[in-house]
Formats: sequence, structure tokens, C-alpha cells
Amino acid sequence: MSESTLKPQALPKLRAVDATPIVQSGRPAVLLRDPLRLSTKNVLLPQPLAPLLILCDGTRDTDALRASLMVRYGVRVSIQVIEQVISALDDACLLANEHFEHARRQALDAYREAPHRRPVVAGLSYPDEPRALVEYLDALLDGVDDADVVADPMGQGLISPHIDYQRGGQVYARVWGRAAELVRSADVALVLGTDHAGDGGTLTLTRQSYATPVGVLETDRGIVDRIAQALGELPDACDVFRDELHHSVEHSIELALVWLLHMRGGKSCPVVPVLCGSFAPYVSGEQDPAEDPRIERLVETWRHSTAGRRAIVIAAGDLAHVGPAFQGQPSDAMGRARVRAADMEMIAHIEAGDARAFHLSVRRSRDKYNVCGVPPIYIALRALNGVGGHCVAYDMCPADSKGTSLVSVCGVIFGADGVETGKRTRTSAQ
Repeated sequence: MSESTLKPQALPKLRAVDATPIVQSGRPAVLLRDPLRLSTKNVLLPQPLAPLLILCDGTRDTDALRASLMVRYGVRVSIQVIEQVISALDDACLLANEHFEHARRQALDAYREAPHRRPVVAGLSYPDEPRALVEYLDALLDGVDDADVVADPMGQGLISPHIDYQRGGQVYARVWGRAAELVRSADVALVLGTDHAGDGGTLTLTRQSYATPVGVLETDRGIVDRIAQALGELPDACDVFRDELHHSVEHSIELALVWLLHMRGGKSCPVVPVLCGSFAPYVSGEQDPAEDPRIERLVETWRHSTAGRRAIVIAAGDLAHVGPAFQGQPSDAMGRARVRAADMEMIAHIEAGDARAFHLSVRRSRDKYNVCGVPPIYIALRALNGVGGHCVAYDMCPADSKGTSLVSVCGVIFGADGVETGKRTRTSAQ
């Protein structure tokens, strides 16, 4: 850790960061990383000092931090050690201070000035070379059964996972393969994705277009601006660009758009990418998202802006996240059965197009199973205005090497009734 330059009266406040428990040289530690990737530096904190992170809430100087560590947690450390930790957090842009704000502004300016939003999981979740990507996605499509029922071209949308393709490939292939004609017939798409770094109920837009290895999907700036204006007119004005930088690092929308462009044979269509922040206020308390004017304005503006067009709605969201990988208890056969039962209840409400029942099914358990796709799926159901759907794929994907953690995912197609088909047709991006 670098030598501290902090003044004694500084009141360090930790940002929302990625914290991963690890074992380093046989000793437990916490690895801290910036979710916005403003810095390439990470901080490795010995486990006994982890309570310091809780105490860094902007109300204590180093003397108070030392005293609180000792009184509350029985941890005795010197002022110098605390200052070294705070300095390391500052160097890595993990504190909410002027250093972080300067780095954030620079990164946002660079993002907005770029010709497009670059793909961030190409080469990780999928091949970054165009031909290799086409062959990879085609192989996934060839690896699933030819559909007994596929979406009618006049369907109105779908739910796709946002887990990596390696684990969720069969679910991706089933839902996008069956939605091929629906996707190809669309001329504009609202794409709702989980914002894993988003605050409660935030809606974050961008005017940037999304690039993939096989082409660029242009963002419909006209619709984006109309949504921004509509939400900005609310009494409690909503700045839909406040967290725009989240688009630069969030993978949920990207993983759906790669499939969208592939199934259209590389032919682009306008998209409206919206990142949806946590629904914690709506699943841990009595607040009702049906009364959130931001969601209502978004949905109304989308409908009015696309009247007369072949518009579809895509939700990029996963379901349950359980087990030690998500700070939970190991999941056994009984636990998996309970997760599946809870998922099937949610999926039944999704198939019925019932946004309220879907929300209530999650709230009753206080989101016991950490369903990260709640925001985009709920808003998609609202945008679809009661249109029913059909679940065409479901899976439980491993989330640790021991098989004690899992992520569940599904694929749903909304709209016109499915039609019988022979062999699936495909137009791959070349």
C-alpha cells in the first residue's frame, strides 16, 4: 500500500464496490475492485480489517475509525495502518471523493466522445473475431433441438438471459432460435438490462450506439431524448443520464444485442438500451413499482414513440443467484428443488403477462433467491401491457467449482401464438 497523503480530518466514504472473499497465502482476505473500472488498481484487504469497510461511511476520521474498530470489533491497529488502507482505497478510486469524481468525469467524456460503446465481454463471454463469433453462435443453435413451436413474426418480445454464453448457451440458443422471425421482422427494439451497479429504481439511458464484433446497433436517439424529456418533467426530476457510464461496463444489454444482430443476419435495427437499477425498495418493503412515475413515463413514451412501427421489447435478466458464491449457504438437492419451485411460480406470472403478480411473488420472499432480473423483466411486462408469453427454455447453471452455487435462467417469447415449424431457418451474420 502506498504511503498516505490523507489529512487527519478526512472522512473517508467507501463507494459501492465489488468485494470478493478470497484466500491469499493461506489467509482469508477481501479483494476490492471498482465496478466502473476507473482504475486498474485493486485492493487486497486482510479479513481482520474488513470491518473497516463498514465504518468508512463518511462520518469518521482516522482516529474515530481506529476507536470504532477496537470498541465494536475488538480489532487493534495503528493509525498508520488505517491511513495506509484509506490511501490504497483512494488510489484505486474506491472512495466517494474528488479523486473519484475527476476520474468518473474523464471516463464519461471519453465514453461519450467515442464513435460507439465498445463491447466489454468480447473475448471473455464470446469470441471477439467476427467469423469465429458467427460460427460459435451457429454451433449453439445447431446444438439444440429444432423447435416444435417458434414465435410468430408478429410476436412482441422476449426474455433472454445475461449469464455468460458458456453456461447459458442452450437457453440463449433456444429462445433466440425460436424468436428468429420475430426478431427479423422488428424495426425497433426496447432493450432492458439489469444494472448491477444501479441504485434502487434507477433508469439509465445512453445516446451511444452499441458495437459488436459483427456490426453496430444504432441507438434511436429520438426516442431516447423523448424518454429523457418525459422523465425530466416529473416533480422529482429523474436524470436518466446520471449513471450513463454504467453502460460502458455493464454486460447485460451487450449479451442480448449480440444475439439480436446475429439472428438478423448482421442487419441492424434501431435500439433503445435502458439499464434498470435494483428493485430493493420494492421487494424489501411495501413500496409498489406500479406507483413509480418513472416506469409509467418510460412505458408511455415508448408506446407513443413506436406507434405504427414493428416494435419489440427485450428483457436481459437472469433469475435466482444462490449459494456461497453469492454469500449464501451451499445449495443441495432440496435447495435446488425450492429454487426451481420459486422460479416456476415467477415464470407462470411472466407467461400470464402479469407484472403485479410477478412482483408480488418476489416480494413475498423478500427476494430470498436474489433474482437480479426483476427490474428488466417487470418493466418489460409493463411495456407489453398484459401480453402473454411462453417459456421455451429454463436451466440452472453452476456458479462455483463445488456445485454448491447456482444461477437459474429462462427464455420466454411474448406475443402472437407460436406456429408449427419444420427445420429452423437461420440467417447468420457474415
